[in-house]
Amino acid sequence: MGRPVVGIIGNSALLNDSYPVHSGGQMNSAAVAEVAGCLPLVIPSDPRFVSVPELLEACDGFLLTGGRPNVHPEEYGEAETEAHGVFDRCRDAIVLPLVRACVDRGQPFFGICRGFQEVNVAMGGTLYPEIRDLPGRMNHRMPPEGTLEEKFALRHKVTFTEGGVFHRLLGATEVMTNTLHGQGIKTPGSRIVIEGHAPDGTPEAIHVRDAPGFTLSVQWHPEWNAAADPVSRPLFRAFGEAVRGWAAGAGAGAVRRSA
Repeated sequence: MGRPVVGIIGNSALLNDSYPVHSGGQMNSAAVAEVAGCLPLVIPSDPRFVSVPELLEACDGFLLTGGRPNVHPEEYGEAETEAHGVFDRCRDAIVLPLVRACVDRGQPFFGICRGFQEVNVAMGGTLYPEIRDLPGRMNHRMPPEGTLEEKFALRHKVTFTEGGVFHRLLGATEVMTNTLHGQGIKTPGSRIVIEGHAPDGTPEAIHVRDAPGFTLSVQWHPEWNAAADPVSRPLFRAFGEAVRGWAAGAGAGAVRRSA
């Protein structure tokens, strides 16, 4: 039996400012292959090319990646403003129903950055368009200059709920993370459990209450240096175990125990 397949949600981009492509960062593939132990498959997140039922059958689990475009505010009942930035409505059309289907089926997914925000919106939550504009909040955005190492450097602590899923998995109630994002949770969606916060109160770690499968999602970027980082490695390993449980047909109970 080969490795179970993890669908990596791709982002639409322009190569050389003119050629449209679907892209997936190499560090996402590396984390899935080398740490989770699964086969990475970049998904063109566009309903013209793929459907949610097809993806559910083709893949055993999903990595909901980060990306520059934001979830369109119409998806959570708000009007578009300049502060909301740029959008990818095609990705919205695929990922939001995909998340809901995975929650219902117990099929594992791991949300990162935009993926974290997608999970909240898919479950009925809302987002702030720009965290740094809120009183008392930090600037969580990626620095515009510097090397990749400097951009993905650890930036602030995240404190977890004692005894929660993240505390049990990581063996700590406080970790350092490389949080890089502009938007964030305003109101949590139905069944969204917030278990991790930045020092300024911004939600940084969530899961879906009573979901039969793996639904952990984080606002930082654990795909960076995933094999060596003491926080990233157990997250991707647990995700890989959940995906293998699903692929083996072990059922929702076994998948849930692995999370």
